[in-house]
Amino acid sequence: LALFAGDTGEIKQEIRDQINNKVAEWREEGRATLVPGVLFIDEAHMLDMECFAFLNRALEGDLAPVMVMATNRGLSNIRGTRYSSPHGIPLDLLDRCMIVATEPYSLDETRAILKVRCTEEDVDMADDALELLTRIAMETSLRYAIHMIITSSLAAQKRKSSLVELRDVQRVYKLFVDVKRSTKFLMEYQDEFMFNELSTNNKKLETDEAQGNKVDQQEDTANNEEKMEE
Repeated sequence: LALFAGDTGEIKQEIRDQINNKVAEWREEGRATLVPGVLFIDEAHMLDMECFAFLNRALEGDLAPVMVMATNRGLSNIRGTRYSSPHGIPLDLLDRCMIVATEPYSLDETRAILKVRCTEEDVDMADDALELLTRIAMETSLRYAIHMIITSSLAAQKRKSSLVELRDVQRVYKLFVDVKRSTKFLMEYQDEFMFNELSTNNKKLETDEAQGNKVDQQEDTANNEEKMEE
């Protein structure tokens, strides 16, 4: 009705307070039970200080949901500031959280995950191909190996086969490189690219090291002269 009336603004605070008071009254009388929702925030390190301040305030209420945050950052700067904090999250908010430690997947767990993924993608993969894909996941990353499932299936379809074999995974591995191989390639052929900041940074580091060595030599010479005078 608000849309047809032209009132598209936010719900007034008075109405929110009335609803909260009514819910609190029903809870005290035993007529209602509050079931908190779940707020899942992926890549939590992308939030800035204003967002974290809002979350801090929201978690203090009785109707606050269960908040789950996920991040892959270690010690990094809080977005929009120069302050460093674990996972890029302010310490006062971290103090309210229960941190769940994670460990790398084992070989058997990685194989099981890839097998489930193949089932979800309707990809029939041979045992030796799955074993190679598991080894690739352990050496590179699980995400890269998961992406290889579909591409290997397409390579098998191109040769008119419904079964992904070992040669299909090998072909895809040669065509699409992972982050480590891509970084190695860029390091080897960095000077042949049109825009290259790495060589400039290396030259700057070499210049700084040369200047530092020169200063050290001057200090050594001055110390030797002082010793000679003594």
